Amino acid sequence: MPESSDKLLLLDTASLYFRAFFGVPDSIKRADGTPVNAVRGLLDMISRLTTDFGPTELIACWDDDWRPAWRVELIPTYKAHRVVRAVPGGVDVEETPPGLVAQIPLIREVLGLIGVPIVGAAEHEADDVIGTLATGAGRPVDIVTGDRDLFQLVDDAASVRVINTARGMSKLELVTDATVVGKYGVLPEQYADFATLRGDNSDGLPGVAGVGEKTAAGLIQQYVDLDGIVAAAADPAVKMAAGVRTKLVAAADYLAVAPTVVEVVRDLDLPEVDAHLHPVTGARREALERLADEWNLGGSVTRVLAALDATASVE
Repeated sequence: MPESSDKLLLLDTASLYFRAFFGVPDSIKRADGTPVNAVRGLLDMISRLTTDFGPTELIACWDDDWRPAWRVELIPTYKAHRVVRAVPGGVDVEETPPGLVAQIPLIREVLGLIGVPIVGAAEHEADDVIGTLATGAGRPVDIVTGDRDLFQLVDDAASVRVINTARGMSKLELVTDATVVGKYGVLPEQYADFATLRGDNSDGLPGVAGVGEKTAAGLIQQYVDLDGIVAAAADPAVKMAAGVRTKLVAAADYLAVAPTVVEVVRDLDLPEVDAHLHPVTGARREALERLADEWNLGGSVTRVLAALDATASVE
């Protein structure tokens, strides 16, 4: 891709604030007892990421709908184990600790004050927003997430990589084409098909019964993609282990719809936002400092302000 002085950092925001909530002690609270650990943890993540990876642009991608109905219609078990209250015609309520729920409005307020736009899309997850923003971005893109589903977006040629937080902020992993191949034996562009075959209990995706990672990778290596695998399973003239063929044929209905659920959307109509990072000044800085005192955000605000102040040297 053409050289660009810009670099876009995309946050899988819910993935990060959940990690912050469980990673920072909930004994850190406002004077009224409201926990602020997720807010402080997220701000510290932003400080670290901004300092270490040097983005010029930053967007907080948001789950406007964490369990879209169109995905559920195709696979009813999709994220079903996380639902605490179904909302007919609306967004189901996800199982979320009350202490975290109380912090989400403050997270949105703080992101606004530090100049980080929040971008979501109706009936779509943050993954879809990330997929759209990362595709054809025309500049290097780093995706920050603990969700391996987004490995399908990794693309060395387009300078798209994942900063994987699954092992914590102290052990960040940069995921490139070679990383995906090394871990799973498939290319990033084959990862969605691989995940479809393997399934994922954390998302309620059943996969093909009896097909694990090793078998899924072997099938993709031999038949290239899911279409090739399904065609091979249906053709007795094509060499394939009988047991595997039986499993694939039995899963035909699932395999017909699962790719639509697993693949991230890359063509959403998203609003234009100014995502460029700048030092926080004037009324916004004053408001943020007042908020830090009121909500006991302490050094987290000081650190994020310092990290954003440093962007002045590269503007």
